[in-house]
Amino acid sequence: MAKRDYYEVLGVSKNATEQELKRAHRQLAKKYHPDVNTEAGAEEKFKEIQEAYEVLMDPQKKSTYDQFGHAGMDGMGGAGGFGGFGGGGGFEDIFEGMFGGGFGGFGGGGGRSTNSARRGADLEKSLIITFEEAAFGATKEITVNREEECTKCAGSGARSKDDVKTCTQCSGSGRVIGVQNTILGRIQTQTVCPSCNGNGKEVTHKCDSCHGRGTKNKTKTIEVKIPAGINHGQQIRLSGQGEAGTNGGPAGDLYVSFRVQPHDFFKRDGYDLRCEVPITFSQAALGDEIEIPTLDGKISLKIPAGTQPETEFRLKGKGVKNIGRELHGSLYVKVKLAVPKKLTSRQKALLEEFNSLEDKSGSLWERFKGAFK
Repeated sequence: MAKRDYYEVLGVSKNATEQELKRAHRQLAKKYHPDVNTEAGAEEKFKEIQEAYEVLMDPQKKSTYDQFGHAGMDGMGGAGGFGGFGGGGGFEDIFEGMFGGGFGGFGGGGGRSTNSARRGADLEKSLIITFEEAAFGATKEITVNREEECTKCAGSGARSKDDVKTCTQCSGSGRVIGVQNTILGRIQTQTVCPSCNGNGKEVTHKCDSCHGRGTKNKTKTIEVKIPAGINHGQQIRLSGQGEAGTNGGPAGDLYVSFRVQPHDFFKRDGYDLRCEVPITFSQAALGDEIEIPTLDGKISLKIPAGTQPETEFRLKGKGVKNIGRELHGSLYVKVKLAVPKKLTSRQKALLEEFNSLEDKSGSLWERFKGAFK
């Protein structure tokens, strides 16, 4: 599917100011954020908005996009690239392999500088819950091991702010420029600065707590609110509960997937429930009112006279609650004829008498008899 124009996505003109872009992004992101909007396609729309905003707010990317459109974004990965040279087996891949970096004039520096703010990694956690907890919702606690920003150095990795200096070799860019003599001539390359490892900063005295990493591995207890109606295999996203970001970047997200234990009596089918209830021949023939269980407690079910085996009754609103809505599925009750294996002499006598009085005519009996002709 062809991508929509980024200006169209945000609903702004090509001459939109930075403030207009921010305002448009803020309004649309709030409207389509997956935590707020549960409509189908909202998450894809939110990603489209984020992608458009990231490109148009970056002067270099915006310039490339204005000149080449979406073709100029191919291979940029949200970082920096150029037309047909931004990845996918082009010249940049060859020079990356030969010289360990991008080449000036074509890759925008061979990718995003490592000293820029970066979002933390996402985490995944699986949680086993009961059938009832999935149906009614619950609050549970889980523990995760994650990298958190060091509280002592606030993520700088330094003992104090005076111990953080701009890297003298790369002047804070995180990249160093070199020249290589190749069969194609002299090529200018950019590689990660070996002195600061791409951070653009030098730490003269490292933090005593995190030893210069800026983060510390910690075990965190997190409260998870399970929405009523969650089903086996589904997951929820806890925004900002993943790994800590670097260089001031936001934390990643935590995705919690659910494994729902089976129920002894009910079987779930989406938001509907199904169960089987035994009845006697007398109840099926004469009719009766029986008591059956539901998730909300016991209720009465009327069995009409002449009910046939395997008949299924539907009880609206007695199923599972729809996630985020005040609607419930249905409970489907199938009656199963329970035939006794042992009879008393009195029961036998009564059934034999009943058998002699039974009417064995009708279409079903006629088809059965006709099978022997």
